[in-house]
Parts: sequence; structure tokens; C-alpha cells
Amino acid sequence: MISTLSFADAPSRVEVNEHLLEPVDSARSRTVPIKLYIPSTASESSPAPVILFSHGLGGSRMNSVYLGRHWAEAGYIGVFMQHIGSDESVWKGVPAREVMTALRNAASGPSLKDRQGDVPFVIDRLAQWQQEEGHPLKGKMDLEHIGMSGHSFGAVTSQDMMGRKYPFNRSFADPRLDAFLLMSPSLSRGSTAERQFSHIAAPVLCMTGTKDDSPIDPNRSTPDSRREVYRALPIGDKFELVFKDGEHHAFSDATARGRGPRLPHHHGAIQKISTEFWNAYLRDDQKSKSWLQSSSVEHDAGLIDGDVWQWK
Repeated sequence: MISTLSFADAPSRVEVNEHLLEPVDSARSRTVPIKLYIPSTASESSPAPVILFSHGLGGSRMNSVYLGRHWAEAGYIGVFMQHIGSDESVWKGVPAREVMTALRNAASGPSLKDRQGDVPFVIDRLAQWQQEEGHPLKGKMDLEHIGMSGHSFGAVTSQDMMGRKYPFNRSFADPRLDAFLLMSPSLSRGSTAERQFSHIAAPVLCMTGTKDDSPIDPNRSTPDSRREVYRALPIGDKFELVFKDGEHHAFSDATARGRGPRLPHHHGAIQKISTEFWNAYLRDDQKSKSWLQSSSVEHDAGLIDGDVWQWK
């Protein structure tokens, strides 16, 4: 397939500075550790759009470095959050035979509630740091353009921030967020996909695989149920990438024990497509918007036979 649009295979190399911070939400007596990826191109004269990232169950702010550095090299400030209570602390030091039970117990309503509070807290804190003399983020952020992303439990967190509807029309949407990347999205119990997602107007990119089940409950989150999220979204700035034989760990740094290898093109395709998505909807790049709505994606992102790229 011949591409009609010309894009670099990777963003220009720029210096990326990494910082670990431990902001405390005094209202909840809760620390939300974060890792920052700050490109050297970000400055008070040229502030950078911001991308928040929420890790999956049992993860940490140190996960998905392949995305944090890539997005920063493309000129975005990455803010990778750690959600205590559904992070690596739930399994570290636990006997191997008890790890899955610990993870299942952490995939709870209270953990999700904590995450629902973590994201707006971090955005509030970013606004403070934007004005704080001596802070590494001082004046460098374009807080009018913020993306939200996550994998697995982090996708659930992102879905809530974009306004997924719960019973009695409950919603946790944060209007300061502009576009959403959902890797391994899923449905909540007790409601249809249409009820949860058919009203979402914001740009959304869903990514999954034909073998993307749940490591802790494969009967609940199946590969097909993950695709119901995209199907339920309304027409307009909605996109879906599906890797043939892609498993749950295709989107993470880790390799799942007992599962097949991640295919060589997975991370490159995720980097390429997600960056063009952010360019389109955090920078209003018309070239990127046109590219996303074309078959050129299949060639330029290195997709293989059986992978699916679609939009509506």
C-alpha cells in the first residue's frame, strides 16, 4: 500500500528530562506519585500540551516508558501517575500463590474511587506548578490542551474522566481533558455499552487485540467485550486499532507469564498512531487528522494482515 501522506517514522530526537514527584492531596490524606517526561523544547515561550497516563492494575508510574519518552520526544509533557492501592504495592512481597488474589481484591470500587480523585487532583496541581517559581514545569505547559490515556484499569480510569455514564446518570467527567486514548477498554457491570458511551463527544482512540482478555478475570473482560466500547461511541473523531492475536500485555512494558510474545510491530504502531492522534486533537494538526482517517495508517504504522484500523 502506498502512503499519500509523508510522516517521519519517529519524532525528532530531543532531550527528555525525567522527574519523580510525590504530591500530597491533603483533602484525602493521599499521595499520588508521578513521573514527568519534559521535552527540552517546552518553554514559557513555547508551552507543550500535556498527556496524563494511568497505569493498569499492579503497575506504577515507572511503567510504559516506551510511551512517555516517545511522546516527550514529539513535544508533549507526559505526566505518569501512580495510584496507590491498585499499584505494584498490592503484589510486591506477596507469596507467588497469593498474587492473583491480591490483584483481584485491588480491582475494587474503592480503588476506582481513589483513581477518580487522583486525576483531577493532579490537574489541579499542574495548574499550581505552572505558576511556581523554580518548579521544572513552571510556564512550560499548555493546560488548555490535555490528553488522558491509560491501559486496562488505567483505561477504565480514562473512561470515567471522559464521562462514562453510571446508573442514575452519575459521571466523573473532567471538562479540562480534551482527548482520550483507551488501551484495553472495558465495560462496567449493570449497564449497556450504549448507555455508558453513546453520548461521548470528545475524540477517542481505542486500542485492543483479538486475544486481549483480562489476566485476572478472563470471563468478564473478553476481547469482544473490549470492542463494544468503540462500537457504542457516536460518530465523529472516534478511532479503533485492533491487533490480530494481540494480547493484554501488547500495550505494556511487561511480558505476561505463560502468554505469547508481543509482536515486533506492536509498540511502534502504538507510538506512531497515538502520537498522530495527539497531534490531531491537542495541536489541531489537520494533516494528522487527515492521516488518521485514511488507509495510509496501515502502511505508515507497520500494521500487518489481520490488524484492523477503522474510524467513524
